[in-house]
Amino acid sequence: MQISTFLKIGRGVTALIGGGGKTTLMYTLTEELRKKGAVILCTSTHIRAPEQYPLITGGAAEIRTALDAHGAICAGTRSEDGKLTAPSLSFEELAGLADFVIVEADGSRSLPLKAHAPHEPVIPPNAQRVVLVVGADGFGGRIREVCHRPELYAERAGVSMDDTVTPELAARVITAEGFGDRVFVNKVEASVSYADAEALAKLLPCPVTAGSLHQGVFTCLR
Repeated sequence: MQISTFLKIGRGVTALIGGGGKTTLMYTLTEELRKKGAVILCTSTHIRAPEQYPLITGGAAEIRTALDAHGAICAGTRSEDGKLTAPSLSFEELAGLADFVIVEADGSRSLPLKAHAPHEPVIPPNAQRVVLVVGADGFGGRIREVCHRPELYAERAGVSMDDTVTPELAARVITAEGFGDRVFVNKVEASVSYADAEALAKLLPCPVTAGSLHQGVFTCLR
């Protein structure tokens, strides 16, 4: 079964937030969903421009033409550092141009876990699904080494930055922040990782999927 099915990604805007793995998830979802309709991938913050999809920086007419030709495109605005920022069109307008809009809605500097600053995440107001990504490779590591914004992560977990991340601490942070209506635990490729993901799922109120984007294997934990 595809990850888009496990996460119940419907038509409209989907926001991806949390730890490392969001970009890979965005590309995987794009490839799955383009078989069902037109897909726009983009960001509400900053991302590197993907090489495998046409980059469209113009307006609605240019996006429509590119979608007709390619089925999936990246929409964005180039910034001074060479990365992409949000498209010139609103997310409501983008949703009117494509069947699916996948938005990377925060950054994690490729670390498996993160806590969100007050200005994060930047979730589009019309998002019909918000997926929080958790990297299983963060479990067992020290907060200061495996978490983006480790001081905030430690504060919300009620521990120090030198403490080790456990499923219980991760659940504490996720619950305190209250973001996401689905959790995806990525990089679950060993029995210990599966046990950690299962322990996390038992502590969260929302649906949790665990698996490996690299291996293409997924399971629903709750």
